[in-house]
Amino acid sequence: MTEKNILEELHRVISLGRVLDMEPMSRHTTFRVGGAAEYFVEPANLEEVRGVLQLSQAYGLPVFVLGNGSNLLVRDGGIRGIVLHLGKLFQKIWVQGTEVTAQAGALLSTVAATALSNSLTGLEFAAGIPGSMGGALRMNAGAYGGEMKQVVTSADCLTRQGDLVTLSVEELKLGYRHSLLTESDLLVVSVSMKLAKGNRQQIQETMQDLAARRLEKQPLEFPSAGSTFKRPEGYFAGKLIMDAGLAGKRVGDAVVSPKHCGFVVNAGGAKAREIEELVAEVQREVWQQFQVRLEPEIIMVGEEA
Repeated sequence: MTEKNILEELHRVISLGRVLDMEPMSRHTTFRVGGAAEYFVEPANLEEVRGVLQLSQAYGLPVFVLGNGSNLLVRDGGIRGIVLHLGKLFQKIWVQGTEVTAQAGALLSTVAATALSNSLTGLEFAAGIPGSMGGALRMNAGAYGGEMKQVVTSADCLTRQGDLVTLSVEELKLGYRHSLLTESDLLVVSVSMKLAKGNRQQIQETMQDLAARRLEKQPLEFPSAGSTFKRPEGYFAGKLIMDAGLAGKRVGDAVVSPKHCGFVVNAGGAKAREIEELVAEVQREVWQQFQVRLEPEIIMVGEEA
């Protein structure tokens, strides 16, 4: 099948959403780097998602599911096949008593703000995390002692064949930056959470306090994908990197932030290759000095330029 025919087929199944070809992924990741997606689609509803999945199965096209791109490094050669973006058209949030359900494309910060407006406590930790609900569930996102595992009750997911399944929090197997979803092809459609009634002013004060702490300690002024490395058992990644003398270490415009060494940032015009090289160099140096293996928290996808 030719590229023209594939685009025609995608436009056929995506009538309300959006279809783009050779879309720069630098527009869709918080690192602001990355080559082009061969086909970039934004479905508007469940049936359009099913249509894309069925088309991909029929023509053997790989599908990469994109949330907010906040934990992602796309290589300079881009992504072959279909990037399926659950974004602005998949952001509905429902509140019923203390239960909150959000579609996979809803921003975690928006869901936390909705909880605040309804005087619901439990999502304060999430207010400053720049991910989507789908990505947050997949990686069991967390900060400042809170994590998704503490509030999630279930999730609706699609198989790559288009079947809808509901998984309980136990079935999701949420662990440290890990879940069943990191091991499977399931696509998150929506996430249900159980919160608790709280004092709105106290909830807001907690969120403001955490926001101030983030601003003080994290290099939010530069594009990044948040914490670059997972926390090794018994250690803190940022301290190991600092103690290894790597603060300010750079490869091109990829830099180990002197403000928080756990962050590799894009200081201007970094290439994905430079970020990946710097990550590997930090891993080697920390291993050589401390015999501790740092595992990247960021997900690296795509092809070399």
